[in-house]
Amino acid sequence: MKDGLASATTGNTKYHIWMGALTLFMLLGAYCYSIQITEGLIVTGMSDRVSWGLYISNFTFLVGVAAAAVMLVIPTYVLKDIDFSRAVLIGEGMAVAALIMCLAFVTVDLGGPANAWHLIPGIGTFNFPSSMLSWDVIVLNGYLFLNITIPLYILMKKYQGKEPHKSFYLPGVLLSVFWAVGIHMVTAFLYAGLPARSFWNNALLGPRFLASAFAAGPALIILALQVIKNNSSYSIANTTIRKISLVVTVAAQVNLIMLISELFKEFYAPTHHSISAVYLYFGLDGKNALMPWIYTSISMNVIATTILTIHLLRKDLKWLNIACILIFVAVWIEKGMGLIIPGFIPGPWGDIVEYAPTWIEIGVTLGIWAMGFFIFSILVKAFIPIEQGTLRYRKG
Repeated sequence: MKDGLASATTGNTKYHIWMGALTLFMLLGAYCYSIQITEGLIVTGMSDRVSWGLYISNFTFLVGVAAAAVMLVIPTYVLKDIDFSRAVLIGEGMAVAALIMCLAFVTVDLGGPANAWHLIPGIGTFNFPSSMLSWDVIVLNGYLFLNITIPLYILMKKYQGKEPHKSFYLPGVLLSVFWAVGIHMVTAFLYAGLPARSFWNNALLGPRFLASAFAAGPALIILALQVIKNNSSYSIANTTIRKISLVVTVAAQVNLIMLISELFKEFYAPTHHSISAVYLYFGLDGKNALMPWIYTSISMNVIATTILTIHLLRKDLKWLNIACILIFVAVWIEKGMGLIIPGFIPGPWGDIVEYAPTWIEIGVTLGIWAMGFFIFSILVKAFIPIEQGTLRYRKG
């Protein structure tokens, strides 16, 4: 731990500026959160009509980012693909950071950390197994435990100069594969299991969650790998990036097909249950705050998928990076302003109460994202010298 901390706290000027900037954003988030604790959730844009906003939108999106690590785990540990082995621990580090951000977004959405006792089994009213929220608590914490313990064991063995025992970590790896699918499906079921919210009550919601997750998550990993490659001595072959880009391509294509299927279902023979979709795509009674968001997301999705589908463009790192940024932002919008918010509009009595995040919500959100990148940076800085063999245990 001491050697890893020493590695994480040393670096060039660029690294310290990066960590300093993240610290400033975390302090901004802490300040905004202190206002929210003092004044209550009234300082956010949420209300009794739209009770989930920017916090739960980011939570939903980050569950997918965390689940995306499985797309590196399967080829590395199960299929023995050596090209993915250089990136798998980075992917799992990203999963850890994403899961911690997920839990942070849930905590701030509760209004205050003291309210979290309701989620503790045996102490609070857990309502297991009938409540999908209780399932979500279990799968998120379980997946976080797997993504911490398995890489930690492998790194500890390498740090000691020993070979990790497959019989010890492989069962956990295989379990994490199913668990990764489980965390996103359970989150999807949390929404789809609310029949009064017809916009979410969709059998395609779970599979589409997975498709968008396996597009946005590996896209972020591709961008992170290039930043690490260009700013450290850790070499990552272009073959690795190209193979991950194939995963992003297929997932983006499937996600787009599912989007078309949903649009057909909503608008070919629209019913009263399509009214939330009508508000999202066309507006209702002059209220159309979400239209720019959803059309921006769809445009980015189409452009990114087109770039990824054309082989010559996908092989060019410049075009690949553009596609990865577009698909990441597109899915972030889709999982927030395009999914969570319209589920509440119109309300049960047909009233339209629109939602827009306040600067308090934006500040807290930026702080949590900065915390996630801060944690990921520390994990990568501690992991690289051990993986390269330059950091080993020395007695005395």
